Order: sequence, then C-alpha cells, then structure tokens
Amino acid sequence: MPDLKAIRKRIASVESMQQITKTMEMVATAKIRHATERIVKATPYSEAMLEVLDSISSGASSADHPLLQEHEEIKNILVIVITSDRGLAGGFNSNVLRAAEQYVMARQAEGVHCEVITTGKKGLAYFRYRKLEPVLEFHDMSADPQISHARQIGSYCVAAYTKPLNDDLTEVSAEVEGRDLIHRADQVVLFYNHCKNVADQVLLQEQILPVNQYLFGKYADGEGSEKIDGDQSAIAAVHDTKEKVEQAQAAAADISSAAELSGAFEYEPGVAEVLDELLPSYVQTRLYHALLDSAAGEQGARRKAMKAASDNASDMITTLERVYNSVRQGAITTEITEIVGGAAALEDN
Repeated sequence: MPDLKAIRKRIASVESMQQITKTMEMVATAKIRHATERIVKATPYSEAMLEVLDSISSGASSADHPLLQEHEEIKNILVIVITSDRGLAGGFNSNVLRAAEQYVMARQAEGVHCEVITTGKKGLAYFRYRKLEPVLEFHDMSADPQISHARQIGSYCVAAYTKPLNDDLTEVSAEVEGRDLIHRADQVVLFYNHCKNVADQVLLQEQILPVNQYLFGKYADGEGSEKIDGDQSAIAAVHDTKEKVEQAQAAAADISSAAELSGAFEYEPGVAEVLDELLPSYVQTRLYHALLDSAAGEQGARRKAMKAASDNASDMITTLERVYNSVRQGAITTEITEIVGGAAALEDN
C-alpha cells in the first residue's frame, strides 16, 4: 500500500512545479506582445525599401548586380539556422534543427559543401555535437535580437557570395566581429520559425542569396518562403505576417509611398550605385525580420509548452489526490475492521 506521507509530498512537489510553469507562462505572454510590437515598428522601413527596389528592378541594368545573379555552379551553400538560447519551448528548436540537418545532409550527398551560421545556444550545441563547427555563431540574444546581429550576418553572407571564384582567402568586413577570413558561398539559405500567431509557429526555409528581384513587389504577401511540413522537404505554401504588415501600413498611412507617386524615378549617381547600397541593406533587413519573427515565435512556443505543463500538473494533482483519498479510506477501513475484530474477540472471552 502506498505511503500517505509520500503521496502528500508528491502532491506538494507537483504543486510547486505548477507555480513555476504558470509564472513562466505569464512571462512568455508578456514577452510575446513586446516582440510583436518590434516587428510592427520595423515593418515600415522594410516596406519603403522594397518599394524602391521594386521600382529599380524594373530596369534592365539592375539584373547585372552580383547579388541578383545566380552562380553557374552550386558548390558551396551557407545555411543560417535561427534557434533560441533557452529550452522549455516544446518542439520550437528541434523542428528547425532537424530540417536544417536534413537539408545539409541532402546537399552533401549531392557533393555540395555546406557551412552553417547559428544564432542561439541550442543550434550551436547541436551542430558542434555533430562535428559541424559553425563559421559564425551568436548566443545570448535570441529573445532580444538587435540590428547589429543582422548586420554582422548580412555582411558575412554578402562577402561570401560576392567572393571571386579563384580567391582562396578573402578578408571580412569590420562589421563581422571575430572573423578574419571567409569561404565562398554560391547560395545562402535561411531556416527559422515564423510566428503565425501567439500559439502556432510555421517552419520556413528561405533563400537569402541570390536575391530574387521578382519578390520585391511580393514581400508583403509572403512569397519567397517555403513551408516545411514535418519531415518533408520544402513544399509550396506561403505564410507571412500580413496582419502585422497591415498594422504598420495603417500607422504610416499619412506617408506617401513610391507606388502613389506618378512619373519615373531618376537615381543619382546611378542605379548601380543605389543597388550597391540597398541590396546589402535589404539582406540585413530580411535577416533582422527573421530574427524578430523567431523571437516572437520562441515566446509563443514557450507559452504554449508551459500552459500544457500547467494543465498536466493539474491532472496529475487530481489523480494523486484521488489515490491519496483512496489509500486514506482504505487505511481507515482497516483500522475500523481491526477495532471491531478486537472488540469481538474480547466479547468471546
């Protein structure tokens, strides 16, 4: 028969854990709002940039920019994996890491060399354990990413993609801290969790470089990303933060957009010079949005996981209380039976 004292101790332990999970759930709920507000505030700048790039890309000369041109042969791929620094978020990290690893293994089976950039301690530990040392790593920033992180990653990607084919060693821009040399990349691919809403996250695979100029006018509709469903490779499905984009556009409704202005634009000193400035900035902005999106998704996943843990704790406490009452009732019945039996024995004597 179970010990009543042990059951009471177990109930107290579960109740203590439930208090912790409920607190973490409330903290994650508060952080979701902050992360979503950051996405909304960053959207108007991105929208304005995309309008200008959409206008420039209509010119024939824009296709000559190296960041828009596909490499003839894909020998090296740079994979960016965005994860969190902390756990207790359900399958938030495992889904991204599993998809990225499957992608790397598939490309390596085709004879393509892959290198990895990780953000978050979970991704860093995962790939180091598998003997794949990241070429660039970031940690202690997943919940509060800054534009400086996106600039460092973007600068590295641009330098790797534009590196000459016969150049074995290329110096990295000063913006990339801790790295002196880079390897050539023929393609840059991003894996991260898109925050669909406060409860659900969608795993996305997105090509960062070469930049597809067709997407400049389609960014607000979420085109250019591929949803990864379970263990399947990328399938054609589109998910993006349309509600957040609409909120940002409403906040900036009094600002005239490029689409509302009539006539053609003239760029000084020229289209090529403007693209040299805007395209690297576009890459950095896209990465920054992905970092913010993943930060919001992390809090949403943690809130969902903590709520499930709190609910499971409630069910466990209910079950333990029933066991406790059953054992206590059995003990009382046994005591009564012993008393009655003893009294009967005395009467017989």
